Amino acid sequence: MQINNSGTYTTHLEWFRNALRGKNVVLSHTSALESLGLFTGYVNENQIDLYATEREPYENINYNIVTGFDGIETTIVGGVRCTTVNQTINDMLRDYDKIDEQALVQALSDYYHSHGESFDGLKIKPQYQSLFNSLKEWAVEYYDYD
Repeated sequence: MQINNSGTYTTHLEWFRNALRGKNVVLSHTSALESLGLFTGYVNENQIDLYATEREPYENINYNIVTGFDGIETTIVGGVRCTTVNQTINDMLRDYDKIDEQALVQALSDYYHSHGESFDGLKIKPQYQSLFNSLKEWAVEYYDYD
C-alpha cells in the first residue's frame, strides 16, 4: 500500500499534512528539509521520511522507528511536526551513506545564503564535523554557474 504522491497537491507541505493527518510521527531527513523550506523537492515525489514509534504498511515511507520522540528536536511548520534544522542536518550527516546527497547540499547552500553567507547558526555534532566540513565548499558554490 502507498500514500499518494506529491503531484496531486499544490505544495509538499500540503501533501505531508494530508498524508500524515492523525498520525503520531515526525517528518525527518529530506521531507523535513522540504517542510523547512531548505529543499524544493521533486515533482511527483512519492517518498516520505519520518520518525515513528511503529511501522505502518506503506511502502513509500522511509521509517526511522524510535521508542519515543524525547531527544528529537522538533518544530511545527504549517501544522506538520518535523525535525528542526539542526536535528535534520545532523540526522542526514549521521545517515549520509543512505540519504539524498543533493537535498542535503542544496539545504546547506540555502541555509548559508539565507544566513548572511554563514553556517554559524548550525550546531553540528562533533562526530559529524569532519563530514560537514567536507560538504561546506560544495554547498557554498552550489548555485555558482561560472
